[in-house]
Amino acid sequence: MSTPRFLTLPPNVRRTYVETSRGRFAALEGMPGSGVAEHCPALLVPGYTGSKEDFLAVLQTLANAGRRRVVAVDMRGQYESPGCDDPSLYSRAALGEDIAALAEALGPDPVHLVGHSFGGLVTREAVLAGRVPLTSYTLMSSGPAGLQDGPSAAKARALMEAIPQLGMDRIWSLTLEPDARSRGLAPEIVDFLKARTLGNCELGLRTMAAELLSAPDRVDELAKQAEEDGLPILVLYGEDDDVWDPREQAAMAERLDAAKVVIPGAAHSPAVEAPETTAGALTDFWNAAERRRRCGSPS
Repeated sequence: MSTPRFLTLPPNVRRTYVETSRGRFAALEGMPGSGVAEHCPALLVPGYTGSKEDFLAVLQTLANAGRRRVVAVDMRGQYESPGCDDPSLYSRAALGEDIAALAEALGPDPVHLVGHSFGGLVTREAVLAGRVPLTSYTLMSSGPAGLQDGPSAAKARALMEAIPQLGMDRIWSLTLEPDARSRGLAPEIVDFLKARTLGNCELGLRTMAAELLSAPDRVDELAKQAEEDGLPILVLYGEDDDVWDPREQAAMAERLDAAKVVIPGAAHSPAVEAPETTAGALTDFWNAAERRRRCGSPS
């Protein structure tokens, strides 16, 4: 999971909720500090076991570039967003519908959409459904398909299987808390990780793990749609990503005919590990996309 390095809200960043046609979603919102906010809004979607706080370190920088709104959300059942007892609402397609509703709520301007890790697989569903008004789309540390093997896939399977037997309280105390403390994290960060872990809907975690492991490769579909729509796409990842192989992400960028940015000194969470470099890359890409697709024009 991504581990924020601080929790204090920067200036012009606030906690809020976004009301949509599909429910209420917890959010962090960055707002421009001064001047005219003339750039399109942005919607940032975290990965599996992540939360809106994974983007905390980039929100102020992104908003200060003159963007009307920069909103990072908890997906359904994540941390502070309400969950539900219907497993079908945690499928990639259903979560993608949630993202479309969030984008609509941030309108009327089209948004810059960013999906991190599993959030990339979810946002891809929203893009392919054709219901999200977009200025650009960024896949951050995400891959062409679900995780098939490797340590991250093993962890997702283990968590999916352990939740019915142990529950998240015991999983936290037996494995996650000792790991957090062994990393020498500050007490307030450990407290946050505990609150986030126990705040997640257990049904959502199990279902989303299955979705993360089983997602098919839909890159060719996305490439076709992006070409038809003239949608700018960015593939951004850390040079040391240990979830999806960087070579796999580079190949995905080629298949998408997308821009590519490799973040030095970062692994799977560039917004946490190299926030200024990541925010700068996103801002440059977004501004270039707006020059191609004027803010306020239909997607």
